Amino acid sequence: MDREGYRKYLTDREQPVPEEKIGLAIEMVERFEEFIKESKKTLETVTSSEVNKFSKTLIEEKINTYDSYVALSRYGYFVKNLDLYLAVLELLDGAEVMDVLRERLGETAGEAKRDEVFEGIDAPLGLPSAEKPQITKAVLDRMKALVDPEDCKKALVETAHGIPKEWYKQEREKFIAAKDIDEYIVKKRENAIAELEKHRDEGTLFYNQEITNEVVEFVKSRPDMLSGMRDGDKIVHTKIPYLTKEYLAETDERKKRYYACHCAWARETIMDDELDVPSSFCYCSGGFTKQPWEVALDQSLEVTMVKSVLRGDLECTFTIPLPKEVVDKVEYS
Repeated sequence: MDREGYRKYLTDREQPVPEEKIGLAIEMVERFEEFIKESKKTLETVTSSEVNKFSKTLIEEKINTYDSYVALSRYGYFVKNLDLYLAVLELLDGAEVMDVLRERLGETAGEAKRDEVFEGIDAPLGLPSAEKPQITKAVLDRMKALVDPEDCKKALVETAHGIPKEWYKQEREKFIAAKDIDEYIVKKRENAIAELEKHRDEGTLFYNQEITNEVVEFVKSRPDMLSGMRDGDKIVHTKIPYLTKEYLAETDERKKRYYACHCAWARETIMDDELDVPSSFCYCSGGFTKQPWEVALDQSLEVTMVKSVLRGDLECTFTIPLPKEVVDKVEYS
């Protein structure tokens, strides 16, 4: 391990890591380095397989803290081992979903039903993606059996990946500054495309994926993708694939669906003949999709799932009905 180089990397960041955390971060990386010696891997060559095994050890020893995983991901980025960096991000991706769903279910269906649904359910931080779908299916099966369908949908929609609405507060300001919803969407799309182009030009990752010319042109050809588009009195929003470069190159439809899916709690079942997570779980993604629109328009909105890779579609699409006054402002201006 390059201790001094890593220390400098942590202190030279735009937001430097506090000294007391730097020592703990170095200790965690050193422990991981010792762990992978048996597999004859180094910190520069280690892959997701070893990361997942190490994570199980952290869980067993109850030291699977957020700081532990961040220390590993930052070291992966420092030594330019994207396999290490992305493997740790995968462990953290959506880790809070089950906790937030539990909370939302208590709000919509009551604490007694919530406790029945989640009895014996353990979803620790750092659980490998291959083990998450079993938990998801168990929770959804119990929700279906014990909870009213509308309450199930509401709880999932309000989970919204655990992202608070405050995250999107600038969307309200942008909407107020725009002439109408169409102008807001035009600028929203311009910004989204510009962000992709910036990642392409700088060779940086857009969340977890590489952005190429082909990816940018694909998204440009789909006005419903990434930013969403207005179709009459509704927004149509198709999710950009989780790994768009791989999605575009793939010809096998099953693998294409796998590359499209963003959800660590369900994705692995697409390639699994033994286990299926119901597509109703995608309403969590639907809630995440509509949140920025709710903040922009300053009111609650509905969301409908039109397509889902969990039910055999090649992409995930949601529609969000727009308030009449917002549409009328466009049509009669």
